Amino acid sequence: MKGIILALALSAAPPAWAQQAEAPAPAPDYGDESAWLCLPGRADSCGRPLPTTALNANGYGSTGQVAPAADAPIDCFYVYPTISRDPTLNSDLEPGIEEQAAAAVQFARFASICRPFAPMYRQVTLTALPRAFAGQDLTANSNIAYEDVRAAWRHYLSERNQGRPFVLIGHSQGTVHLIRLLAEEIEGHPEAGRMLSALLIGYNVEVPQGAAVGGSFRQTPLCTAVGQTGCVVSYVSFRAASPPAAGALFGRSVRPGMIVACTNPAALGGGSAPLDSYWYAGPSVTNTQTPIQWSSQGAAPTMFLRTEGLVSAACVNDGPLGYLAVTVNADPADARTDRIPGDVVIAGQVQPGWGLHLADVSLALGDLLRLVEAQRDAYLRRR
Repeated sequence: MKGIILALALSAAPPAWAQQAEAPAPAPDYGDESAWLCLPGRADSCGRPLPTTALNANGYGSTGQVAPAADAPIDCFYVYPTISRDPTLNSDLEPGIEEQAAAAVQFARFASICRPFAPMYRQVTLTALPRAFAGQDLTANSNIAYEDVRAAWRHYLSERNQGRPFVLIGHSQGTVHLIRLLAEEIEGHPEAGRMLSALLIGYNVEVPQGAAVGGSFRQTPLCTAVGQTGCVVSYVSFRAASPPAAGALFGRSVRPGMIVACTNPAALGGGSAPLDSYWYAGPSVTNTQTPIQWSSQGAAPTMFLRTEGLVSAACVNDGPLGYLAVTVNADPADARTDRIPGDVVIAGQVQPGWGLHLADVSLALGDLLRLVEAQRDAYLRRR
């Protein structure tokens, strides 16, 4: 997993030699297991334990690992973020270190509570981003990516779900496609009654100001209480001292009367709360301007660290503005880092309009896992 943070850095420049678009790869056949990044019971990116060390005020603590569940009663369907460094506008279907890294960091821990499903898809690549920012219309390329996600979903429903409750999980581009999938393929369909939640992170989900439903979805509300099912958890994260300014990529609604949804995984009812975070801390080139020194005790003993309360967060809702404001509880006297990663850095400069995009999931991963566990338990009690 060396180089995982570099692979996750959406800010990384595309290869200099990537100049011309090519015809997209043929559509995947999701009946073929090779078209899936993660499947239950397989030794893939989601099928291995992740050794993790606690990092607290005194330094490194105990190390443990949670193995994938042998027979979880629920499923999780994950769509990974913009991560492919393929030279074409749409990626191929070969799982590289980028896709494997994203699944390991953002999704693999969910395999301890649900059966993991993550399709490969012909996503819009990092190579395509500069063209999009320059104004090139990539609608057709985005549609190719979405059609793959939809095909994977339909195959999953017909061949693999078997009437089980499920959770949708996405980040960034993955969330873009899951927003559309939920609106077009799930709302108003029988399977909506089996959806525990949709964790739609790192992209703007919109709701009317002062409301919990409407906007991006006709019927599916935001989650506002632990154990609530059939709802959406969504947020984009920013440092509290650097909120999304005018023109920010995330956190500002562009539609009159709408606000970007924010549901704090650690406090669905509102207010500030400490976050339960999981960080990748293995050997790599980080996307931050200088590497993180996680503890004054030296290098991390495992590739993953867990911090509880190192950061706190609260939702901010103000007019069209909606985001998760993140505060680092810095204390120079304790052994933990006073800095966290997550900023997008281009040419050595932090891009404030992206917020803490690269850490959206890591910041609250422990809280998201507990939310899903509570939803699972509530659903199974009712059944």
